[in-house]
Amino acid sequence: MSMSFDQYMKDTIQPMRDDLTSIGFKELRTPEEVEAALPTAKGTSLVVVNSVCGCAAGQCRPGVAEALQHDIKPDHLFTVFAGQEKEATAKAREYFAPYPPSSPSIALMKDGELVHFIERHGVENRSAVEIAAELKDVFDRYCQ
Repeated sequence: MSMSFDQYMKDTIQPMRDDLTSIGFKELRTPEEVEAALPTAKGTSLVVVNSVCGCAAGQCRPGVAEALQHDIKPDHLFTVFAGQEKEATAKAREYFAPYPPSSPSIALMKDGELVHFIERHGVENRSAVEIAAELKDVFDRYCQ
């Protein structure tokens, strides 16, 4: 019995999606969903560009999960998945200028404007605890 590549990828990626959706993130899977959410969200929004890479699994998603245990947190949680929903990811990245495309990455937006961004290089060489500490500081600054 053979499995289609698309089904294989869907099954393989689902746990990576669940890491974020299980802690309250809303997936934005189309450019239209991104456009409806990011520029109009009032207050603060944490946007995670998810990825299949090891630094997403070992540092990014665990760091984000730990940061969200903080007393102060963003009003909205959104995620797009690089390499999976390519058009939605490209649309989300339009809001992260002047930063180049990067995955995984983490953006904090306030009233639709980017206020803080952690690029891949700020994820891959740091621990989940260090990423969480940076996010908690950013939450303290912007999410009150």
